[in-house]
Amino acid sequence: MKKYLWLLILFLIPFKVYGTSSYIVMDADSKRVIEGSNISEEKLIASTTKIMTSILAIENGNLDEKVKVDKDVLKAYGSNIYIEMNEEITLRDLLYGLLLRSGNDAAIEIANAIAGSMEEFVKMMNSKAKEIGMNNTNFINSSGLENEEKVGNTSTAYDMGLLMSYAIDNPTFVEISGTKRHIATTNYKTYDWHNKNKLLTNYKYTIAGKTGFTKLARRTLVTAALKDDKRLVVVTLNDPDDFDTHKYLYEKNFNKYNKVTLLKKGKVTIPNNIFYDNLYIAKDINVLLTTDEEKK
Repeated sequence: MKKYLWLLILFLIPFKVYGTSSYIVMDADSKRVIEGSNISEEKLIASTTKIMTSILAIENGNLDEKVKVDKDVLKAYGSNIYIEMNEEITLRDLLYGLLLRSGNDAAIEIANAIAGSMEEFVKMMNSKAKEIGMNNTNFINSSGLENEEKVGNTSTAYDMGLLMSYAIDNPTFVEISGTKRHIATTNYKTYDWHNKNKLLTNYKYTIAGKTGFTKLARRTLVTAALKDDKRLVVVTLNDPDDFDTHKYLYEKNFNKYNKVTLLKKGKVTIPNNIFYDNLYIAKDINVLLTTDEEKK
C-alpha cells in the first residue's frame, strides 16, 4: 500500500507545476529566473494584458479625474463592469473595475482617456514593453481579447514576469490590484466589485495579481507575493489549476531561497582605482540565493 501511495505522490507533485504549458518563478528584485518551463514561448495572454493597461494609466493619467464614457463602450463584450454611455466615472474607479472585475469596457475607456484612441494606446503599450525589456511581446488592444481573425496579445512567461516585477514597484498598482472589494459611485449608479483573484484570499502573502481567460488562451494568471522581505512573481499561461499552482510555487521557493545583500547602498570604494571618482549605489543590491549558493 505504501508503495502505491509514494508513486501517487511522486506523480502528483510534478503535475502541479508541469500541468501548465508555460510558467516562471521570478525574483522581483533581481529579475533572476528561479525556475520555469517554456519561459520564452510566445502565447496568448488574455486579460493579464490589463497589467500593462493599468500601469500606463497610473503613470500617464490623473486618477481622480472623471472620464465621460463614450460610444466606444458599445464595442465591449465578454467580461464587463457594465458602464454606460455618458456615465461619469473617475479613472481610479475604472482601474478598480479593470483589475478586480477584468472589465473590457473599462479597458476601452482607459485607452481613450489616456491616448485618445485604441490605436494610439496600443503604440504606448508596445513602447513601454520595449522599455521594460519585453522583447517577445506584442499588444493589439488594451483588454486581451482576440479579434475576429483569432489574433490577440501575445507574450511569454518571462516577459510577463518582467512586467509584473515592474508593476509592483508602483504602490498605486499594488494597492488597487491587491484590493479584495471596492465600491464605486458614479452619476448613474453604485458598483460593488469583488476581486476575481482568489489567491488574495487563499494565500495570505499575495500582494497583487491579474487573472485571464479566453477560449484560445485558456487560463492565464500573473501574481506577486511578499514573504520575509522576499518578493516573488509567478506567471502561468494555460494552466487549468493555476491558483493551486501559484500557491505551491510560492511556498516551495520562499522556503528554498534566502534574501542576500550583495552590495549596500552608499559610496563604493574600489581598491587601486584610478579611473572613477565618487561611485555611489542608489539602493541595496539584493538577490535570492539558496543556502548552498550563499556559501559559494
